[in-house]
Amino acid sequence: MSIEKTINEAWDNKDQINPNSNQSIKDAINQVIEDLDCGKSRVAEKINGEWVTHQYLKKAIMLSFRIYPMENLNGPYSSWFDKAHLLKGKTAGWTKEQHEAAGFRMVPNSPVRKGSFVGKNAVLMPCYVNIGAYIDSGTMIDTFARAGSCSQIGKNCHISAGSGVGGVLEPAQALPTIIEDNVFLGAMSEVVEGVIVGEGSVLSMGMYIGQSTKIVNRSTGEISYGKIPPYSVVVPGTLPDKKNPSAPSLSCAVIIKQVDEKTRSKTSINDLLRE
Repeated sequence: MSIEKTINEAWDNKDQINPNSNQSIKDAINQVIEDLDCGKSRVAEKINGEWVTHQYLKKAIMLSFRIYPMENLNGPYSSWFDKAHLLKGKTAGWTKEQHEAAGFRMVPNSPVRKGSFVGKNAVLMPCYVNIGAYIDSGTMIDTFARAGSCSQIGKNCHISAGSGVGGVLEPAQALPTIIEDNVFLGAMSEVVEGVIVGEGSVLSMGMYIGQSTKIVNRSTGEISYGKIPPYSVVVPGTLPDKKNPSAPSLSCAVIIKQVDEKTRSKTSINDLLRE
């Protein structure tokens, strides 16, 4: 029986899954976590130009919380109480040789959950990476930034200090938050709820974008939701209530320009954000 079939059948009876469940179910769940951890599998990937969620992988992550008990971990200045498979994290006990083989830099106080993948030449400043997240090569997750559960972050991105890429674990069919290749996410920003930020985009500091956030193209007036087009330069803005001009304006994301890859490669981030 394939792992996918085993996971789907277990999910249909998830209320009965526990630490005493059949070993074949536990083996399938553990195999999924291992495959996610080494990058063999990823929760979402781009297929024929469209992002697709592999639901059974998310189901396996959620089922893992049912087969592992809560455990205690003691440290030099505190203790922690969490699910056993997550307590020690991805790199606990790694040797220098294992770190060299993985090929990414990891600064102290960067909790990275088991079941997340970090690509070569990535840099993890003191940050947080949750289970199921995928961080591709050359990306920096800056100080106090967060990669939520199952979030997908592409190559050569910069997730600036204090920013968050939201986790989307439930429902299983929901697309996780996607940051495509070569994206700059400004400091203290939040992209959540399965929003897709297209390749090469530059988001100013303090951006807050969820599925209900209006994304306004200033050149055309077009309003969209849930996806920043590739190579967009985006800043925070507000929209008044046309029916009631005296009412408070609501925040929105404003696309002030779109540039091609060639232009972006020759232009600094600061220049792109200026008019």
